[in-house]
Amino acid sequence: MDEYVLTLVVRVEKNARPGQTDALETAARAVLAILADERSAGEGEWAEAMLAWQDARIRKVVRRARGAEWRRAEALPGITVRGSTAEVRVFPPVPLDAVPKDLAKLQVTGTDFEDPEDELSTPEAPVLWINPGLTMSSGKAMAQCGHAAHLAWLALSVQARKEWATADFRLAVRTATPTHWQTLLTTGLPVVQDAGFTEVAPGSRTVITDHPLLTR
Repeated sequence: MDEYVLTLVVRVEKNARPGQTDALETAARAVLAILADERSAGEGEWAEAMLAWQDARIRKVVRRARGAEWRRAEALPGITVRGSTAEVRVFPPVPLDAVPKDLAKLQVTGTDFEDPEDELSTPEAPVLWINPGLTMSSGKAMAQCGHAAHLAWLALSVQARKEWATADFRLAVRTATPTHWQTLLTTGLPVVQDAGFTEVAPGSRTVITDHPLLTR
């Protein structure tokens, strides 16, 4: 059976880098956008690929692009989601050996962002809580936040999904305190457990989604 991968491309221009938190939140919203898109269900053009992808490991890869690279990526079928500083385009999953060349040649490594010095506001639910004990590149963290949003989506009712979509998939990403993280692990909320192919050890629990419509 082919292994499928969903690609996310973040726009990183020379003089216009996204903020870290905004990039993470925008990546998560992009994953939700493609899950909710009518082309991903029923007889939609992406439905077969989405089903094949979700029947296996929900692998996601984050790449970066600028200038002409970004314009070529935007010309491919997909969905662009914008945050306050970040632009992320998500593409329907394809087999690993069938990634379009204009995406496959984009770099994965070196995707690291910073937040502005302004203090982050108190998050409104839903919140994707990052494990404070792990160090991840921005690209890795974006993929993990995408996983967390995906797991939450699968756990929600149809009505809850509609409500989230109506709210434009509003969410926040924050790093938990060590104490809060340990508490979250006891709640039964969806938790991402990484396979450990890159950056973190196999089995590492990376992100937990606390959505008000999920049952603890």
